[in-house]
Amino acid sequence: MSETALRLLIFVAVFALVALCEHAWPRRARRQSRGTRWSINLGLLGIDILAQRFTLGAAAIGMAAYAQVQGWGLFNLQAWPVWLSAVAGFLLLDLAIYLQHRLFHIVPLFWRLHRVHHTDLDLDLSSGFRFHPLEILLSLLYKVALVAVLGISPVVVLVFEATLSAAALFNHANLRLPTKLDAGLRWLLVTPDMHRVHHSVIAAETNSNYGFFISLWDRLLGSYCAQPSAGHLGMTIGLREYQREDRLGLMQLVLIPFRTAEADSAKSAGKADRH
Repeated sequence: MSETALRLLIFVAVFALVALCEHAWPRRARRQSRGTRWSINLGLLGIDILAQRFTLGAAAIGMAAYAQVQGWGLFNLQAWPVWLSAVAGFLLLDLAIYLQHRLFHIVPLFWRLHRVHHTDLDLDLSSGFRFHPLEILLSLLYKVALVAVLGISPVVVLVFEATLSAAALFNHANLRLPTKLDAGLRWLLVTPDMHRVHHSVIAAETNSNYGFFISLWDRLLGSYCAQPSAGHLGMTIGLREYQREDRLGLMQLVLIPFRTAEADSAKSAGKADRH
């Protein structure tokens, strides 16, 4: 089975499981219809897949294989035990994604891209693939460079990519976990309640809980926030400047990085006045 087919199989299986769990144990009532949001988020996913297919493709896996043959990178230059290099490579990749995520909140140019993800007015598993295609491509370039420098094996990269995709579906889920289970899991893993805080309209909460899979980085690096100040049922999700559903269509999201939030707000206000 090819790398693409395996990732697709894992994605579909996890998507179906998480969707069923959301239906059985929802955490919050929806503001938008599921059909509207899913069509937009799946539309972005389709654009992201096409952008990768016609540009970099499976570049991270390809670089891992090439680096292994050429003997490039830290793990290929040292006689590390296979298990140790695998665990260390996985942890370093996860830490790198945490740092990348934090950087995309700090650097204004990167935030222009990443705010597309934060414009969702609800949070469910489909939010896990609501990313601008340019952010996806930048993230892929970042991972390619990291894999080359560290010499991470193709198998570890494949496992990490599949884990990251599954984790994004899980931790964005509109899923109510038992309180004790959530508290236990989040000592190691990012849970839906933990990540939901990151999607609050309150800036201090938005700039917290950057982890996607392993929760330890937030605790160790001072970005952990246990709960939203308004509670999970009372909190407002999204960005304050993007709270109008009529500003969040598929093509509007694609164009958000090339506009200022102030200009979008003024445009929406003008439309509201005319109606």
